[in-house]
Parts: sequence; C-alpha cells; structure tokens
Amino acid sequence: MAYQALYRVWRPQTFADVVGQDVITQTLRNAVASNMTSHAYLFSGPRGTGKTSCAKILAKAVNCLNPQDGEPCNECEICQAANENRLNDVIEIDAASNNGVEEIRDIRDKVKYAPTEAKFKVYIIDEVHMLSQGAFNALLKTLEEPPANVMFILATTEPQKIPATIISRTQSFTFRRISRQDILDRMELILNDKQIEYDEEALNIIAASAEGGMRDALSILDQALSFGNDKLTLNNAQEVTGALSNEQIVSYMTAVADNNPADALTSLYNILASGRSAVRFTEMIIRVCRNMILYNSNSDLSDNMDSTIMNQEMLAIANKFDNERLFYIVDQVSSTQKNLKNSNQTDVYMEILTVKISEPQIQTETASDSESASQQTPVDNVQVDRLSDEVSKLKSEIKNLSANGVASRPTEKAKPKHKAQKTHLNKTAIYNVLGNATKGDLNSAKDIWPDVMNMLSVTQRAMMKVSEPVAASPDGIVMAFDYPMWFEQAQEDQDLLDSLTADVSKLLKKDCQIVMVPKEQWPVIRKEYITNNIDLDKNNDVKSKPEATKSDKAVDEAVNLFGEDNVDIKND
Repeated sequence: MAYQALYRVWRPQTFADVVGQDVITQTLRNAVASNMTSHAYLFSGPRGTGKTSCAKILAKAVNCLNPQDGEPCNECEICQAANENRLNDVIEIDAASNNGVEEIRDIRDKVKYAPTEAKFKVYIIDEVHMLSQGAFNALLKTLEEPPANVMFILATTEPQKIPATIISRTQSFTFRRISRQDILDRMELILNDKQIEYDEEALNIIAASAEGGMRDALSILDQALSFGNDKLTLNNAQEVTGALSNEQIVSYMTAVADNNPADALTSLYNILASGRSAVRFTEMIIRVCRNMILYNSNSDLSDNMDSTIMNQEMLAIANKFDNERLFYIVDQVSSTQKNLKNSNQTDVYMEILTVKISEPQIQTETASDSESASQQTPVDNVQVDRLSDEVSKLKSEIKNLSANGVASRPTEKAKPKHKAQKTHLNKTAIYNVLGNATKGDLNSAKDIWPDVMNMLSVTQRAMMKVSEPVAASPDGIVMAFDYPMWFEQAQEDQDLLDSLTADVSKLLKKDCQIVMVPKEQWPVIRKEYITNNIDLDKNNDVKSKPEATKSDKAVDEAVNLFGEDNVDIKND
C-alpha cells in the first residue's frame, strides 16, 4: 500500500478522537444518542481544526447499525464502508470546483430519492462559501424543507461569506483553534505509537508553527521526519519550519541589548543568509520580548514563560532590558510586520527595524541632554530685573488707558495687497473648442460626466467636484472651476489631466481634449471670442484687430452656443 500522510492515517474516527473541540463533539454525540439530529449543520472555523472529520463521524454515527452513546461502532458494514469511502449514501462535494447552479440543481433533483444502503443520505459540502449566489439560492429551498431521510453538513473557513438565509436554516458550530498543549499531546501519542525518537523542543517549535491547526502540525511533523530519516531533532524542526536557532536569536538580542547596531546588523545578515523568513524572525522577536516581560514582572508570571526560548543565555540577556524598552521593541516589530506583508523589500525593513531597536535611547538622551543644558545655563539676574521693570511699566500704561476709555494704537502702514497670481490659460485650446462647439456636444459631455467622475480616484473626484462642462465640440470639452485655487491645482496635476482625457475619450469613443478655465473668467473669454475676430500670438495673448466687426458668422456661432434667447446684438 502506498504511503499515507500522518494526518490521513490519524484522522479521528470517533467523536472522542477529535482534539480540542470538546463542546462540539459532546453536543453532536448527545444529539445522535437521543435521535434529535438536525437536517442541516454548518461547521465553521480555521483550517485543520476538525470540521471535515466531525462531518464524516456524524455521517457514520447517524447511519451506524450499532451506535454506542452517540458514537459510531466502526465495526458494522455501514461504518466500514464509510471508513473506506465506498458508502454511496455519504456524498462529499467540494464547492470550490462545483460551485455552479447546475451542480446544486442536480443535488436538489437527487435528494428526493431514498438512500440505497443507510438510513440517511448525507451531503457534506466542503468550502461552501465558494458557491455562487445562484447556487445558494438553488440550495435554499432544499435546506428549508428537505426530505426526512436527508442531512446536509456544510463546512467553511469563511462563514461571513455565507448568506444569512442559509445560516438561519442550519445549526451552526464554530470550531476553535486547537491549543498548543493539545497539539503536543497528539504528536507525542503518534510518535510513541510509531516508536520514533523525538526532541521535546522540536515538538514545541512545530506546535507553534501550526498556529492552532492539527492538520498543519501533522504535515510539518511528517516533513520533519522525512528530513531526519524518521528521527525528530531540534535542528530538523528548525530547518523545516524556518524557525531561528537559539544561537541566532541570542546573538541578535545580545547586540540589541548592548546598543550595538553594527553587531545586530551582522547577526541579521547571517540569519537572512541562512534562509530564515523575515516574518518568522519578527514573530520570534515578539515571542522573546513577551517571555522577557513575564520574567521581569514577577515570579508568578514567570511560570508561564516558554522554556524552549528562555534558556540560561536568554535569561542573562533579559536582565539588560527593562519592560519599557521591551514594549518599545514590540511596537516597532509590529509596525514592521505590517510593512513586510505588502513589500518585496523585506531586507530593507529588517535593517531599519534593527537599527531602531538597537538605538532606542537616542531620543531620550537628546531630551535629557537639552534639559541638563538648560539647567546648567547661568541665570542673568540683571536681565531679569530689567524685563520685570518693563512689564510693570506696560501694566501701568494699560491700566491708564482702560481708565480713560481710550485705546491708542500706533498707526500701521497699510500693507500692500498681494496681487493675485495670474493663472495661465490655454486660450488657443479654448478658442478651438468654441470654434466648433455645439449644444449637442455639450449635452453629450454632461451626460457622460457622472460616469467620468466614478472612474476617477477619490482625490481626483474631490478636485473635479467643483467643476462642470460649459462648452464642448467634437474634439474638446471646456471645464469651468468654481474656485481659482482648485483650477490651479487641477491644471498642474498631469495625472488628473491624463486620467480625464483617457476616460472621456473612452466613453465618447473618440479622442477628446480637456481644457480648464476658472468660472469667473469664463464669461470674459466667451465674450472676447464672440465679439472680436481673434488673433493670437505665440504667447497666447489676445490681439484684437482694429477693424473687427460683429460678422454674421460670429452671431450665428453665438446663437448656436448659447441659444437665441441669451444673445443680445447691439450695433456700435
């Protein structure tokens, strides 16, 4: 027979074998024993905590021919068929690969048929949160009123993604992370059964790396045994899990305690060069600080220290830290962990962290130095007396002025007002738009503008909220801003201009230029264009020809742009 992984060989076969979920297993056992099982269950919780195992045990227990206090006997033909995965009435479905409406409709059509061998037809749907909305809707009616001989067991790691209408039709059980001690006890049982030598510190490292998942712990254990040729040592566990050795963490923390950034960086480079994960490294620093805080607090708390970390060398280092500095280190490491998750520059962040925690006293020393310097500065008594006399004179003057009801102030020269900064306008582009502008193009621009706003980022949307299209042609749009300040910022934001041009061109399905103008200057520019024949020099300055007249063409364009009711023609 081919080799099977430990987590498959040691999968629980009864409720009593399930580790760390005593409340759930006792409830299910009592329900089976009293024939009060529900038609639908929802098992949720972290990976590797026993959800699928409990589902299979429950499927066996309700169909067992000789149940014993709610437990399956594992000896009858039904239990044996279930253990060998050949019981047709227990159907396991992976919702990750069968998440469509058609698959659930197939279940709904077949659920009405009676079981072939067992008393109940049990559907175990794993990772049920992966079902589509349509599939959930198709499952809803069946969950609400299933046939009497059918049971549904839904398992998920993300219950928040399941509709409330589904959850309300099930009995919900939340599986907890398994404690480290329970994981240790289970691994010791397996190793003793297989008669394999092991190091207790190695088991502690594996249990910590599993993060509350029994399946993860057994998978790591399996890997460590393969690496060490069926022998579990501390070094093997460290290599497989990526955990730091005691020598590495002691060397690093010693340099930090001695305020020696150079040695700390050297230790860091050695640790990273050995292939250790930066995330694992930060976790180890926090664990070390946690144990040091317990050690420095009092004797009662020190009993809760992790003996695998706090060896004699680490205890000697702990005396060099006070709790205030340890809290500081934990804060810095926690901040770095957030950056490590979203960056590829892990080495850089670890270098910065190392320097920070190696020199936390710099800021406090600087403050204390300034305080001592101020205390050592000699006091000039003559200067103090002179300032006191001036303050007394000022007080008497203020008192006299208040008594006479007069508040004379020295006349201040009027400060010259700053001239408003002249905003650069691209009049050439504006006139090009006006030359071909139509009311239809303006209406089209206004119609698409809400969609354009939705396509912008939050910051860009806030900037463009104080603007609106005021003129449009087939190849351009003029945007008027309520406030000159926002116009200036938008005009200088090249990313915003590029986004607007791309989004408008995409929606209108043609190239389109965006031109900006302050709303207060828009009437002036519009009037210049209508009433004059415009000639622009290279600097975009307007030159009015001396013989300019209001031609019929200009009047027609004005009427076309602004409507006949808004144009008033006057002869000079």
